[in-house]
Amino acid sequence: MTIHLRADRAVFRFSGPDAHKLLNDVVTGPIPSAGNMAAWWALLSPQGKVLAEGLAGWAQEALWLDVHASVADDFFKRMKMYRLRANVVIDDLRASHRAGWASEAESGQIVHQGRVGYRVIDSADEAKGWVADDSDYARARIAAGIAELGQDFAPDSVFAHDIGMDILDGIDFDKGCYVGQEVVSRMKHRGTARRRPVIVRGVETAAPVLANGRDSGTIGRVVDGAAVGILRLDRFGPGIEAVVDGKAVALELPGWATYAFGEVSVEEA
Repeated sequence: MTIHLRADRAVFRFSGPDAHKLLNDVVTGPIPSAGNMAAWWALLSPQGKVLAEGLAGWAQEALWLDVHASVADDFFKRMKMYRLRANVVIDDLRASHRAGWASEAESGQIVHQGRVGYRVIDSADEAKGWVADDSDYARARIAAGIAELGQDFAPDSVFAHDIGMDILDGIDFDKGCYVGQEVVSRMKHRGTARRRPVIVRGVETAAPVLANGRDSGTIGRVVDGAAVGILRLDRFGPGIEAVVDGKAVALELPGWATYAFGEVSVEEA
C-alpha cells in the first residue's frame, strides 16, 4: 500500500513514567496509553486559541505526536517548560523521522488509525521510498471536513470548537484542568461557538468567504476545487449566497456535523 509523505509534519516522542500524565494535563485530547488508535489533541493558549494540534499514538513504550512544522519549535519549547520536574524524555525527531499517511493499515512501521486513514511514522531513510505528493491525503481530509493547522488556519487564530474538536473527540471533557480548559468549558456550556468547519466547493484559491458581501470566514488549502472553510454559521441560511473571489460557491456540512447553517449558538443544550 502506498504511503504519502507529509513533509510539513514534525515528529516528537514522549517517553518515561510521567509521559502520559504530562500530556494528559497539558493538551485537550484523551491521550491513549495502548492500542493502535491515534487521539486528536491541541495545545491551547491560556485564552483558548489553538497553538498546535495533531495526533498522539502509543507505540514502543512511548507516545508519538506530530505537529505542523511551522509550530514545532514553539511546541517543543512549551512542552519542555510544562514538563518541570516530571520524569519525561521529550525527543525532537525532526532530523531522524518522518510522518506519512496511508489509506489502509500498514505494517512494519509505527502506524495509528487517525481521523482519516492511518498515520505512519518511520525513519527518514525508510521514508525516502514514500510518495512525495500528499494530495490524496488532502482530498480525503477535505472531503471529511477536517481543518488542519498550517493548511487551513494559522496558530493562535481559532478556538478548539471552531474546528470541531468538541465533536470529533479532540477534547476530553471528563478530565481535569489543562491549558485553556476554562475557555473550552465556557464555550461548551454557554453554546457560544459560532464558527465551524464547512466544506466549500467551486473554489480556485484560498480567499475570504463572503455572505451578502460580509466577510464570514476563510478557506484553507484548495484541492480539486474544494477546501475546508471555518465559517460563521449565523451568516448563512436560506437565500444567502456564499461568494469566494467574486464567484458563487457551494457550502456543504461535514457528515459528522451536529450544527446547521443559520445557527447563532451551535452547542446542544
